[in-house]
Amino acid sequence: MNDLLEIEGISTGYGDIQALWDVSISVAPGRATVVLGPNGAGKTTALSATMGLLPLWTGRIRWRGRDISGVPPYHRIKQGLALVQEGKRVFKKRTIEENLLIAAYTTVRGRRETRRRIEEQYARFPVLGDRRHKPAATLSGGEQQMLAIAQALIPNPSILILDEPTAGLAPVIVKQLFEAIAALKAEGRGILLVEQVVHQTLQLADDVIVLNVGHVVHRARASEITDASVIEEVYFGARPVIQA
Repeated sequence: MNDLLEIEGISTGYGDIQALWDVSISVAPGRATVVLGPNGAGKTTALSATMGLLPLWTGRIRWRGRDISGVPPYHRIKQGLALVQEGKRVFKKRTIEENLLIAAYTTVRGRRETRRRIEEQYARFPVLGDRRHKPAATLSGGEQQMLAIAQALIPNPSILILDEPTAGLAPVIVKQLFEAIAALKAEGRGILLVEQVVHQTLQLADDVIVLNVGHVVHRARASEITDASVIEEVYFGARPVIQA
């Protein structure tokens, strides 16, 4: 299966401080590529560069075979990329419905299609539909994360990029979110997921990349990883770098 998204040897950073060195990641339809690593590994930086929020120093990003390295974030969203940033970024004073309408405003044409896509998200996350006229601030942390994912899905992206969506959430909510992400993968969407929850993430993953201090230190098919402790050892440097 051809990759939709190809991140090829990118390096970038902040000001004069380099944060990534020669990082390559690919994502195919209906597959989940998972990026693991400790805090400060460069995971969020890689996602920011992928969405055009951070300029590349070297390398390129290809979407459906076309170089989009210079394409602004808004156009990447219109072409089928969506990012759910860490931190449950929703408009808390706005209602759930208003949050979804805002997500649709510049990306969906026509009231009927807008309504269809919003109802699709209510079906995916029933708690949002049940409370559609309530402010987002009344939702729990996990429910706000569901809303953030629903917002990202309104433009109907081919690839969904998620930055630590389970951070700080209760185990029961973590389970629900992983089930929702698995369902999106089953629909044929590509998933690029940054996480620190190793065991649950490996159950979802097809391809695994471990970053540490801005470098790819391990790359493997998830099916080749029979013991999550292998990845955990790579995290902390107890095992030598492996390149598949």
